[in-house]
Amino acid sequence: MTKAQLHLSGDAAADKLISANPFALLVGMVLDQQIPLEWAFTGPKLLRERLGGKLDAKTVAATDETELAAAFSARPALHRFPSSMARRVHELARVVVSDYGGDPSRLWRTAASAEELLRRLKDLPGFGDQKAKIFVALLGKQLGVQPDGWQEVSTPYGEPDAKASIADIESPETLALVRENKKTMKQAVVQAQAARKSGRGTPDAPAGGRKAARRT
Repeated sequence: MTKAQLHLSGDAAADKLISANPFALLVGMVLDQQIPLEWAFTGPKLLRERLGGKLDAKTVAATDETELAAAFSARPALHRFPSSMARRVHELARVVVSDYGGDPSRLWRTAASAEELLRRLKDLPGFGDQKAKIFVALLGKQLGVQPDGWQEVSTPYGEPDAKASIADIESPETLALVRENKKTMKQAVVQAQAARKSGRGTPDAPAGGRKAARRT
């Protein structure tokens, strides 16, 4: 994993932390759901402050769940759903401790293939298929972790000009571009869903749309 300066939070200290601390980066990834990414990736810095200046998997795993939930809920809260996210981050820490000896970088350093890396990420609490692919793309594009096939397993986010996720954010300018692309893609999905509901774009539907289809 090469030393790189990530630019995801808009806060220099927070970006420095997630760039240098693999566990902090994983925590930010878990929080990056239903809130602005700047909020998500500032979270690890605030959590470290609230835990006495230390943020690593062993410390979080050993922290009482009630205490951790209080740290998440203190103002400003670390997420829209602080209690549930506190549980998720606690689970993440326990998995990193039990499976990787407390060193999250082993998750990608010891993966035998890109496919195994993706599987390991999908097994983490708070990581679904899409988030795992985005993280593989981030590792490959900005952090120098490039097992054979990493671009393929992280498609479409691993594509060189994807500009569709945090893997492509390297400056305020690229952040704006990624946001615009995501907005365009979301609009396309909404339009496609609307077309399906109205019966447009459904090759097998008879003339007259859905009402006609129900009459057959």
